[in-house]
Amino acid sequence: MKGVTCALFLESKRQLKMNEAPLFVYSDGIIADQSYLEWLSEVKQRFKNSQIKAAVRVNTEMLSFYWSIGRDLVALKAEQRWGAGVVKQFALDMRNTFPEETGFSYTNVKYMKRWYLFYFQKLTKGHQVGDLLQPDKKSHQLGGFLEMPDIFGLVPWKHHVHIFSKCKTLDEALFYVNIVAKEGWSRSYLEDQVTAKLFSRQGAVANNFDKTLPVPHNNLAKELLKDPYNFGFLTMKERYDEQDLEDALVQNITRFLLELGQGFSFVGRQMELQMPNGQTFFPDLVFYHIPQHRYVIIELKAVKFIPEFAGKLNFYVTAADELLRGEGDNPSVGLVICKSSDKTIVEWSLKDIQKPLGVATYQLKEVVERTVKEIEVRNKKRIQKP
Repeated sequence: MKGVTCALFLESKRQLKMNEAPLFVYSDGIIADQSYLEWLSEVKQRFKNSQIKAAVRVNTEMLSFYWSIGRDLVALKAEQRWGAGVVKQFALDMRNTFPEETGFSYTNVKYMKRWYLFYFQKLTKGHQVGDLLQPDKKSHQLGGFLEMPDIFGLVPWKHHVHIFSKCKTLDEALFYVNIVAKEGWSRSYLEDQVTAKLFSRQGAVANNFDKTLPVPHNNLAKELLKDPYNFGFLTMKERYDEQDLEDALVQNITRFLLELGQGFSFVGRQMELQMPNGQTFFPDLVFYHIPQHRYVIIELKAVKFIPEFAGKLNFYVTAADELLRGEGDNPSVGLVICKSSDKTIVEWSLKDIQKPLGVATYQLKEVVERTVKEIEVRNKKRIQKP
């Protein structure tokens, strides 16, 4: 028995030496069947999820710290207590102590204060504080303070800076915070959407959803649509028709999908709808909204809205429900995107329609550029006023 134990020890020692020897690692001696591939895929996904969770934890801790600095500077009335240069001195002191850290620039510390102050002022002035305003349990110095909402930890710092710097109201800021946290927008995409005033356009479409869809689908459908749509990425000739507009949008389908919003998938263009009597019809564009599990039928019009557009689109939405909608899909929605519209004509046109329809307008490059220029001129005049 003793000899067997000795032999096993020597063999294990020999194997260990072999393992310590240099070698090239390559695929060898494995049967990569379906079960292995499924396991490998699942492990890869677990690793990606762990990376995301780790990044979120790091981001949340950093933001919570930034929030606490902003809170302290506001609640302690730092400038009144220690002088106007306290923020600059604080930034210098923190950089001297933590020279390897990049978050303690004078500008960044000012942003910390502005970030906290933005929400504190909006909430307290609007009397919407609720459970966010808490008594300080550690010190009587701070009195009441605003806790950082959990969802803020899901939004990167630079996104926060852009949101509180550009948004005028609490509702607008929270709109972008929530959508970034939910859909993971990049900073450049966020900047584009804020500039394009997505908040004011979202849900602004004239529609009949309250009458044709049950709760909560009426409100969900409203969230899908906006008005106006920004087609500034198109270059159109001076005289163009619906065919030209449709061609341009399909050629720029990626940009068009971005303008429609997150979750839209392109299904088809001019899909032939053939009826039993031999008649054929061709809806302009068909999309599927993946999160809401519904088809969206879009009719493009390069002219002002007229009532006939609603009747035709109603027919197409009925066809989508009858022929495209599958088990688990929600009711289809129709959208007319036209050059302009009259509120009363739209309201009357949709009043007795049975299917959920919306009417929106679009803006082309020259209109968008002119609007932006007018805003800049107004802002400049406002600044120059004594």
